[in-house]
Amino acid sequence: MITVHHLNDSRSQRILWLLEELGLPYEIKPYQRDATTRLAPPELTAVHPLGKSPVITDNGRTLIESGAIVDYIIRHYGRGRLQPAPETPAYEDYVQWLHYAEGSAMLPLMLNLYAMRLGAAAAPLTPRIESEIANHLGYIDSALKGRQFLVGDSLTGADIQMSFVGEVAGAFGKRAAYPNLDKWVARLHERPAYKKALERGGAYSLAV
Repeated sequence: MITVHHLNDSRSQRILWLLEELGLPYEIKPYQRDATTRLAPPELTAVHPLGKSPVITDNGRTLIESGAIVDYIIRHYGRGRLQPAPETPAYEDYVQWLHYAEGSAMLPLMLNLYAMRLGAAAAPLTPRIESEIANHLGYIDSALKGRQFLVGDSLTGADIQMSFVGEVAGAFGKRAAYPNLDKWVARLHERPAYKKALERGGAYSLAV
């Protein structure tokens, strides 16, 4: 059985959601952020040296990185669900979104988080950060124009992987300016499997 080492208010919430969409059995080992620093507890380093979440263990294997975990679970347990057929052009779009989420889209949002913590000291960087956030959110919004999902006509792992980007943008109050992105996140949050994952995973402040 897959074990999800689940950190509250983190990327691991989307792994729970993926497992619920596929109807797979899984176990949760919960971890709580430090109330002051908001960092993961040191106990996670016993699972993987980086001490980050998400981490899953399955059949003696330990995997990190959201995109790799989404890909692994769908390839091994999806039975053709939640991804386009590998021989189709849509599959290449799907893989691109899987990598884009953390490879490009999350970077300016994370820089924005650190800039907020620095306050006035980050002022010289703020215009560039804001510009990059607008660039990426605008790109995602354009890709969703006239579409319900990022790839094809149904939910895929690309939507699950990219959901965290939309949620963090919402938490920073930046999503409302991008109506296609905003409606997409709202649709995802209405899915029964998403709600079930919230029930199992516990409080998740990014579900906005």
